[in-house]
Amino acid sequence: MSAKKNEQSTRINHEIRASEVRLITVEGEQLGIVSIREALYIAEKRGMDLVEIAPNATPP
Repeated sequence: MSAKKNEQSTRINHEIRASEVRLITVEGEQLGIVSIREALYIAEKRGMDLVEIAPNATPP
């Protein structure tokens, strides 16, 4: 059975549509609200994926 991408699936990295995000580390430390560009840079630098947890929050 193949996974079908739909609107309800979790967005990661460049799939995230928000211009700003609330960045939280794996340990739960809040790094603050940053641009998606900065968040992607930080995630890449740490060898991790950026995962959208609460898409309906402001900011997500």
